[in-house]
Amino acid sequence: MEAILEKPSLRDQKVAGASLAPFAQAIKKRRSEAVTIRLQESEVAIAIPRKALELLEFILSSMAQGKALSLIPSDSELSTQQAADMLNVSRPHLVKLVEHGALPFKKVGSHRRIQLADLLAYEARQAAHQAQHLHFLAQQAQELNLGYE
Repeated sequence: MEAILEKPSLRDQKVAGASLAPFAQAIKKRRSEAVTIRLQESEVAIAIPRKALELLEFILSSMAQGKALSLIPSDSELSTQQAADMLNVSRPHLVKLVEHGALPFKKVGSHRRIQLADLLAYEARQAAHQAQHLHFLAQQAQELNLGYE
């Protein structure tokens, strides 16, 4: 698993921001599934799948905003620390979730491993649960006329 956890430098943010609009415009004009790009420095032409260019556009956009990125293959297995970092919780809290069955895992030796797909599904369930409760609280506040309009 590759991860770039540092925020981009101000120089990198400026370069990404300046290149984002022309890059996005150039790849939107192309309709083919593969696009050939030419690296000016070495005069090498490379065929790149369109999806990879769309991912590069997302990366440039995130860099321009000063965001750090992680790129994880979808079939990855994560350690409890990596999973905790993705959910923005402590590792001991994540271990409790795993041990109580809220999140499936497998053991590799003495280490727990969590499938990325399972972690993302858990995160989506939690977001839906939170949205449902927030909607309930907002509705209740309106019914009780608590000053929210």
